Amino acid sequence: MTHPIFYAAHAELATLEAGAGYVLGGPEGRHATTVKRLSAGEAVDLADGAGLRLECTVAAAAPGELTVRVDAVVREDAPVSRLVLVQALAKGDRDELAIETSTELGVDAVIPWQAERSIVRWKADKAVKGVQKWSNVVSTAAKQARRAWIPGVDAIVQTSELPARIAAARLALILHEDAVDSLRDAVAASGLAAGGSEPAGDILMIVGPEGGISPREVELFTAAGARMARLGPHVLRSSTAGPAAVALLSELLGRWDVR
Repeated sequence: MTHPIFYAAHAELATLEAGAGYVLGGPEGRHATTVKRLSAGEAVDLADGAGLRLECTVAAAAPGELTVRVDAVVREDAPVSRLVLVQALAKGDRDELAIETSTELGVDAVIPWQAERSIVRWKADKAVKGVQKWSNVVSTAAKQARRAWIPGVDAIVQTSELPARIAAARLALILHEDAVDSLRDAVAASGLAAGGSEPAGDILMIVGPEGGISPREVELFTAAGARMARLGPHVLRSSTAGPAAVALLSELLGRWDVR
């Protein structure tokens, strides 16, 4: 059984060993004591969001502060390959729903994309605030999923910037309703064998906005080395395609095997 998880700064957790005590305060301490109502004797995990997980037991709980005893220190390795969702900005918070669900399913990083057909626009200060909001969304989702790793959220990219990212990736998939190949076939055609060892490098999943990816963008991205892939027989929303791809790729890469 997994335990509730709370995040703290790496500098505070990195020096702790089994048997040490730690007081969790701030917003996380308030959440642990006021919302979760944890009490002495319960199991809880602390993590730094970058793979360090402390398995702990609650020693005492006071308003806004949780005192724990460290039982074990676990360092979870970074994935050999990163599943990176390139999510186009979409209206109605569908882009936030996409990154939230993808985080729960195991995505490793998120790139907000200002696509040509995106109705939503991030400019100047709004771009900074947008990245911060997305960071909060993935952090909350990682906590819900009890992950020791919180996915990173990059600065917003324009269409003209994506070809360089695609060229540097191990594999880039354009999730498109007009694709001939299924995601499984596109992965196999790239040289990544299903059920084989996980490849090194980034695997990009490119998801367009409500109006879809423009023909010019498809041409730019395929010229840079991206492959088009279709997710089943139905047309998925912008909020659904990314999470579906994360789930399928996780299965193909063996990420969901119980170890």
